[in-house]
Amino acid sequence: MSTDSRHRQIERATNDASTSASRNDWKRSVVLAVVLLLLALAYTASRDAHAVTYKWVDDKGIVHYADKMPAEAVNRGHVELDRQGVQFKKTERALTSDEARARADDVERQRQEAKEREVLARRDRALLASYTREEDLDLARQRALTTIDGQMQSARVYAAALVKRQQEILEKKQTYGNKPVPAVLDRELESVEGELAKTNALVEAKKQESLGVATKYDTDKQRWRMLRANADLAGTIATSQSSGSAVNVLPTSAIR
Repeated sequence: MSTDSRHRQIERATNDASTSASRNDWKRSVVLAVVLLLLALAYTASRDAHAVTYKWVDDKGIVHYADKMPAEAVNRGHVELDRQGVQFKKTERALTSDEARARADDVERQRQEAKEREVLARRDRALLASYTREEDLDLARQRALTTIDGQMQSARVYAAALVKRQQEILEKKQTYGNKPVPAVLDRELESVEGELAKTNALVEAKKQESLGVATKYDTDKQRWRMLRANADLAGTIATSQSSGSAVNVLPTSAIR
């Protein structure tokens, strides 16, 4: 093979290699461009899918829309809308300190009311469980008042004895005239008078206790009557419903 032929072969081989390399570079460029385009489309779709529009109203009643809440409106109530304008989240405005205290007070009030209702419900259950007849309440009332009356009678007898002893000491002191009265008499008189004051206070306390017990049992009787009537009415309704017959229902306020 001549030298010229070798040169031509080498030149053709070089050209073929160069053309092949150019084609590979072009293919890589095309693939890279496609990948970048797909990534850009995916990013745009993702951004649009999560696009949020904020809607709020200012002090003048003007409605605002924005893709971001401005700093001066972050504490305002607002809603969040998706791309279709459909609300998917609502945020209440931040409470002022006075409003926060008022809400806390309201929560505490409701908690206290619920506690009081529970206490009343327990008392009602205990009342119905303790007395099956109205006469049982009357008997319990009489026993309690009799016990207190007996305590008052005993205190009155004791007070009468103290008054008698007080008079005896005073009379004995008078017998001394201008002479010095023994200290023992003064101490005994002081002790008797102190005990008499406590006994009289006990009698008055028992009087108040007697009034309180009478009022309690009278109130319990009225409550028992209402609870018993409600229970009987509930039983009548249940029986009527099971038998399919009608029943006239009175409001609770009409039951006394």
